[in-house]
Amino acid sequence: MRQRLLLVLLLFSLSAVTAFAFPLLMSTASERTQQFVISRTADLDRFATLPVDVVVSEAERYAEVYGEEIVVVDASGTPVVESGMTAQDVSAQIDAALRNQPAAPAPTVLPWSGGDVLFARPVGIGTKVAGAVVLRASTRVAALDVARRWALVLAGALLAACACVLLALVVSRWLLRPLKELDRGVRAVAEGQRRTHVADTAGPAELRALSESFNRMSDAVAEAADQQRRLIADASHQLRNPMAALRLRVDMLPSNGSLLTEVERLESLLDGLLALASAESTATERAAGGIEPELADLQVVAHDRVDAWRAAAQADGVTITVDDRAPGLVRCAVSDLAQVLDVLLDNAIKYGGTEVTVICDRATLTVRDNGPGLSKKDVERATERFWRGDDSRRGTGLGLAIAERIVTAHGGKLRLRTDKGLVATVELPKEPLL
Repeated sequence: MRQRLLLVLLLFSLSAVTAFAFPLLMSTASERTQQFVISRTADLDRFATLPVDVVVSEAERYAEVYGEEIVVVDASGTPVVESGMTAQDVSAQIDAALRNQPAAPAPTVLPWSGGDVLFARPVGIGTKVAGAVVLRASTRVAALDVARRWALVLAGALLAACACVLLALVVSRWLLRPLKELDRGVRAVAEGQRRTHVADTAGPAELRALSESFNRMSDAVAEAADQQRRLIADASHQLRNPMAALRLRVDMLPSNGSLLTEVERLESLLDGLLALASAESTATERAAGGIEPELADLQVVAHDRVDAWRAAAQADGVTITVDDRAPGLVRCAVSDLAQVLDVLLDNAIKYGGTEVTVICDRATLTVRDNGPGLSKKDVERATERFWRGDDSRRGTGLGLAIAERIVTAHGGKLRLRTDKGLVATVELPKEPLL
């Protein structure tokens, strides 16, 4: 954007300088040409009024002093004076002057002009022509004078162009510096810095107002993350105590099987809601600027969770294996990665057939089973809150939603597909190996 703005300002400035300098150059050349013509016309008039016995000596002196050639003829075209050139050399100009024809205008003298200009004038009183005077004038001095004047004009134009370039740089910096600060602030928030502020005292009023709004937004996002974290902590503390008391009273009731089942479902739902809220709080805190993300060894976490679930899997007749393909560190807290893997293993053991394979490949974790899988429509809805498949006899419908939110909060992706069973793939940002 800076380059485009500078290009527009520079083109406009250079166009303005050119539009001012070009007419001034041509005006200067025209003015000097007019002075040249007036000067030589005055010389012709003086020679035309001199007596015949004086014009010869004056012409010779003029040619000697100014180095310009003169021819004077009488009414019949007979040369009276030939100083430096002959009447035959300028016969066309002599004939036109004797016929009292107006002379062609002299060309504009430019710095590179180097030729001569012929001036012709009839001699006589009234309409009676008594002879003619022809003067060959050099444009060298006038051209040098025009060149000097043009040099001054061009020097002024160059100074004006430099001033315009400097002004364009200052204006572009004044306009774009607040935008650069805002870009820096947005990047800082995206990288995890809390309560990032940008300077709001530079640039036009509109950009200053935008900077102030950004600062307020940054503070509001950080405050929202703090409030959400406090709400989760308070809700967890306030709800678990009544649930524990309710469970204790239900355990003391006789014939309380169905009631106990409902309490267990309520406890499971509460745990799921708190876990989902915690995952969303993590995502919000990361967007607002949380702490530096932890690193987890994908293979270590996978083996640990598979060992923890092996007994439950064997009880349901399910075999779990781990396929270590390539080691890798991922940007995710160990507890969060373990929670995601617990959700995927729980679903695979309950609804995924008799074989479950956990594949570790650098920053990608895949849980594959040989169960019936899901239809295309169900795959699209599987990570929605409270969604349960037709064969889901248990669960709250929050497990995959929690896993998806945790993975997304760490900058990763959770993908589901059916390929001879359900395949859940977790892709997380990896940490390069040193």
